[in-house]
Amino acid sequence: MTDRLVLLDRDGVINYDSVDYIKSADEWQPIPGSIEAIALLHTHGFKICVATNQAGIGRGKLTEQDLAGIHEKMTETVTAAGGHITHIEYCPHLPSDHCACRKPEPGMLHAIGRSLGIEVAGKHFVGDSLKDIRAARAAGCQPVLVLTGNGLETSRLHHDGIQVYDNLLSFAQDITRPGSRP
Repeated sequence: MTDRLVLLDRDGVINYDSVDYIKSADEWQPIPGSIEAIALLHTHGFKICVATNQAGIGRGKLTEQDLAGIHEKMTETVTAAGGHITHIEYCPHLPSDHCACRKPEPGMLHAIGRSLGIEVAGKHFVGDSLKDIRAARAAGCQPVLVLTGNGLETSRLHHDGIQVYDNLLSFAQDITRPGSRP
């Protein structure tokens, strides 16, 4: 099994985010270039996994069945473009639940590693928020910030040692270019 792995946040990285949550497959809309980016990473031998906070479930804004429909649309869109998402982890809890899986805690990232039998430490985790950066660091991952979603606002904070890209596609193009060291 390959140990080439890229971990992604969902909302604001793969698809447009909403302050009122993405509640249905109809509301899920990919950010331009994100699906192409996943396909590019896949064709270069990377496994792609998603770790996403989904407190909308805990708040009653959507059900786990609604979330499954959203993820089905996302994976079908990626597959149609020649990519593949290997695994999706989500946290349905509220911040007040203080669970170990909700980012900025590293629980989802560790769960992905256990599921695949791959050590996540040292792997890229691409996100758009401070929670993503903190989860990446807590799991020993390499945090990557994209300027989509909340990324521009997050980039205004001082973060040493974080790679910053305009979007997921620019990140994917960089780590798949000849001579690059993923």
